[in-house]
Amino acid sequence: MPSERFEFPNARGEKLAASLERPAGPPLAYALFAHCFTCGKDNLAAKRIAEGLTARGIAVLRFDFTGLGASEGEFANTTFSSNVADLVAAADHLRATYRAPAILIGHSLGGAAVLAAAQHIPEARAVATIAAPADPSHVTGLFQQHVADIQEKGEVEVALAGRPFRIRKKFLDDVAMQKLEQCLRDLRKALLVLHSPTDDLVGIENASAIFSAAKHPKSFVSLAGADHLLGKRADAVYVAEVIAAWSERYLDMVPEPDDMPIEGVLVGETRNGKFEQSVVVGKHRYLADEPTSVGGNGSGPSPYEYLLAGLGACTAMTIRLYADLKKIPLQRVSVLLKHDKIHAVDCENCETKEGKIDRIEREIRLEGDLSTEQRARLLEIADKCPVHRTLHGEIDIKTREAA
Repeated sequence: MPSERFEFPNARGEKLAASLERPAGPPLAYALFAHCFTCGKDNLAAKRIAEGLTARGIAVLRFDFTGLGASEGEFANTTFSSNVADLVAAADHLRATYRAPAILIGHSLGGAAVLAAAQHIPEARAVATIAAPADPSHVTGLFQQHVADIQEKGEVEVALAGRPFRIRKKFLDDVAMQKLEQCLRDLRKALLVLHSPTDDLVGIENASAIFSAAKHPKSFVSLAGADHLLGKRADAVYVAEVIAAWSERYLDMVPEPDDMPIEGVLVGETRNGKFEQSVVVGKHRYLADEPTSVGGNGSGPSPYEYLLAGLGACTAMTIRLYADLKKIPLQRVSVLLKHDKIHAVDCENCETKEGKIDRIEREIRLEGDLSTEQRARLLEIADKCPVHRTLHGEIDIKTREAA
């Protein structure tokens, strides 16, 4: 879904630039995302993770910390503590305008920041860190050769990721004072630690330290083969899938009373790739997509595969209901379906004799000690399936523009 962009004030009254992705249909939960050191809210990892979570029904707020991206203020005046304060201000804004965040997600130094901010956001019940350092002072390793000069001169301009940033002594003093061990011991929220064992910027030992210091419930997921910034789309998508699935165990993943599930089926673009769609059915969320061979992400079944799934599910249900009603000893039924286009002349029983028509091949497997007559009758019942009848009957589809 398109991003909603706005500004909200931090503790000093400076306006911070934010982006909120809301899913198609009522959000199941709200998440607050903290980006990596000097990265900004629109870096690829942040955008892709937010898109992946939104497609799974979770709204995501990401924003630029003070002095970064489109946010006001000077980066030189910021510290780790000010980043934590910015996160609390973002949570306050979400609480006042939509719903307080139930999930806190932080990447790299942002991961350390959400661990420190969690105690100030009581509604948050789940915290996920991605490639996070166990000690915020780890970030000084990015400009280690300048630390002595910063201590002596008070501030120095350093190059980070090819861009100049002014670092002041108060930043060094602030990160040196941070003790995440106590934050982890007092977290009282579910914790998910995601880290690559080959991360050459923040070593895997940081994940071990975070995991060891935290109390249960806690989980660790290895991001094997991923780099620190999650440069590969597949790695960011995987992170989103894991966080979405993991958080269900710890959250009441249902809409608020004012956001009750819609009637019918709602389909909307995720804007994650060329074809990917979010499918909302009541409280259920799915993805529809096309294979990578035709330009899709391959993140979900194609529209025709959903059509086949509907017919297959209806067929199996109808056969099961009839078998149970007639006390036929059917142990299990499964249905294999395939869709294709064929020339009309190749269809013996079709009225259309020119061009191409759709053909669905349905293979039904009936397991159990069944007689020949019982098997034949169950195959006949398959054609009584309501979806089968719909596909064979006259369908009236009315289209209008939504208000």
